[in-house]
Amino acid sequence: MKIEFDGNKLIVPDEVDIPYIEGDGIGPDIFRAAIPVWDEAIKKAYGGKRKVKWIEVYAGEKAFNKYGDYLPQETLDTLKEYIVSIKGPLTTPVGTGIRSLNVTIRQKLDLFAVVRPVRYFEGVEAPVKHPERVNMVIFREATEDLYAGIEWKSDSEEAKKVREFLKKEFNIHLRDDAGIGIKPISEFGTKRLMRAAIQYALKTGINKITIMHKGNIMKYTEGAFREWAYQVAIEEFRDYIVTEEEVKNGANPEGKILINDVIADNMFQQVLKRPQDFKIIVAPNINGDYISDALAAQVGGLGLAPGGNIGNPYAVFEPTHGSAPKYANQDKVNPSSLILSGCLMFEYIGWKEVSDLIQNAISKTIKSKLVTYDLAAEIEGAKELKCSEFAKEVIKNL
Repeated sequence: MKIEFDGNKLIVPDEVDIPYIEGDGIGPDIFRAAIPVWDEAIKKAYGGKRKVKWIEVYAGEKAFNKYGDYLPQETLDTLKEYIVSIKGPLTTPVGTGIRSLNVTIRQKLDLFAVVRPVRYFEGVEAPVKHPERVNMVIFREATEDLYAGIEWKSDSEEAKKVREFLKKEFNIHLRDDAGIGIKPISEFGTKRLMRAAIQYALKTGINKITIMHKGNIMKYTEGAFREWAYQVAIEEFRDYIVTEEEVKNGANPEGKILINDVIADNMFQQVLKRPQDFKIIVAPNINGDYISDALAAQVGGLGLAPGGNIGNPYAVFEPTHGSAPKYANQDKVNPSSLILSGCLMFEYIGWKEVSDLIQNAISKTIKSKLVTYDLAAEIEGAKELKCSEFAKEVIKNL
């Protein structure tokens, strides 16, 4: 049965159909590992009263080989029809070839929020002294900023016209060999992202949101992002929030969500020195991209970093890492990022018991030092397992 949306909330049947895209490179390996973990956790959580029927749909290289199209319209239609889905990593060539399929899916389904929780699992070797202090969620805008993809090659006729227009109309002189990109950040896009972050904080009981921006330099894009984010908080959630400036002036933050902002470059320093000071980070696309990867590194790497692309009502969950084609079909890589993305998906549809079971089982498996190669290389005394073997150990520890 399909998930439905009544205009305000998801209606999730006990036996639910969920589409999945295996993805490229290591995608098939990690899906073969993840699905049995999810199924067994659902069985244990609900005693057989709830089930998922997994429906494969196609994108990336597998879709091209089957249909001659990297992203068939049928796939997009299915993702919309079933509302909630999950996917593996899809390869994007650098500098040439097809445009990012991940970005295209976000834009076609208007998945405006990339949500990436970052937490530490005890036993993982991390490059910082206190990785356990990292426990935060990034809300990254997904459809605007540099990822809107508005750019022209330096020697193109379009770039020449843009340079000439800027020179003639605004007396702005660019080098003749300059490539050009446009960075759109809108009031609409910013406010709906901040609104989603505040609603998430209210739902989960998180008491702090930090706006990450470079508004001191890019005043009318990232500076506007900051201002619009504050506007949403103050105008729409006045009873639930207090700003850092208001606290400095004597306001009581008790029982409220504290809203503050940090300049992007300073943010990278602060999350290293005082990660416990951050709970939810709201950021434009490119800032959110950088900070989520940096935070993942602080807790051991992208192999443990889940993600979700969330709109209204559609949502597509995915691991944060890439397709790693050199490891394809080797049953080698860590499936945890995909498994944990499934946890995020189950929380989204209201099956939190499944997520809790899986996260506890992954934690127990890592603490027992039975891990894949990426973690085994850094954990003293660890036993290296294949991708599928690691999944079986997680199932044992459910």
